[in-house]
Amino acid sequence: MSINWILLIIGGFFETGFAISLGKAQQVTGKPLAFWLSMFAICVAISMYLLFKAMGGEKAIPVGTAYAVWGAIGAIGTVIAGIIWFQEPVTFWRMFFLSTLVISVVGLQVVSSA
Repeated sequence: MSINWILLIIGGFFETGFAISLGKAQQVTGKPLAFWLSMFAICVAISMYLLFKAMGGEKAIPVGTAYAVWGAIGAIGTVIAGIIWFQEPVTFWRMFFLSTLVISVVGLQVVSSA
């Protein structure tokens, strides 16, 4: 796995971070709101920078693949975080489609590396 893939995966985790920050910001006011909005801004900046870096350099990941994988990592992480921190429902169909998303991300990584 190249450094670009590692950067992309980390960027996807920060995408999860910015989604969680928005969810938490919806639940608070005052100083906690300012904290969560600051976390949102930091996570967005880091996530976008890592996506940018993953799409460049010697082993650049194609833009379509990079964006799809980055977005999927963020979506998967956000669903899991929603279940853990926001008590969102765990249903068969949610887990089924989450699984298909994971399989698709792995597939994109495999065919993009070839």
